[in-house]
Amino acid sequence: MPSVFVQGRPVASYPPLAPEARRGSVRRVTEVGEAVLHKPCRDVTEFGPDLAALIDDMFLTMYVAEGAGLAANQVGVDLRLFVYDCRDDEGARHVGHLVNPVLDGLEPAGRRLLDEGEGCLSVPGAVMDVPRPDRAVVRGYDREGRPLVVEGRGYFARCLEHESDHLNGRVYLDRLPTRARKQALRQVADRREEVLARRAARQEALTS
Repeated sequence: MPSVFVQGRPVASYPPLAPEARRGSVRRVTEVGEAVLHKPCRDVTEFGPDLAALIDDMFLTMYVAEGAGLAANQVGVDLRLFVYDCRDDEGARHVGHLVNPVLDGLEPAGRRLLDEGEGCLSVPGAVMDVPRPDRAVVRGYDREGRPLVVEGRGYFARCLEHESDHLNGRVYLDRLPTRARKQALRQVADRREEVLARRAARQEALTS
């Protein structure tokens, strides 16, 4: 079985960091409470060099922050776009980007909920159990405007669902009951500075 899938297609080999990251610049990651994270994003209507540069920046920013995915509003841009570099439960690696993604609704018979730990680069330091369907199908476009369909299972499905939530103005805290949400925000208060210091050191290592 192929161990790497790029834009949903198997490839024989792939570098540790997506090539886009070498062209990108690091952007600041927005944090929970900032308005851009809490409203639905706009559709991308222009496919061109500006969109390609944003995707490059998002890949590098995601790697610096040690994330598995990153939505455009997490770098302050309210466009329907996310990037990902995520392993599934079998260890296969999935790398790519999706423009104007739409998450398919699954029939109840095809939904099995997994209640696993989930974090978010915009909620630095917090990890909470969040129930998610164990399968996801997302339809969208690549940076050239070509249609794409990406399917994920297990942890990769969680990634696709999490990033799709971001583009609809939701963070994973919105899926938690009040007590768990408060617990997550306490974790942020305790760990945020440590997380940001680690990102700064990683940025130095990746860009120097």
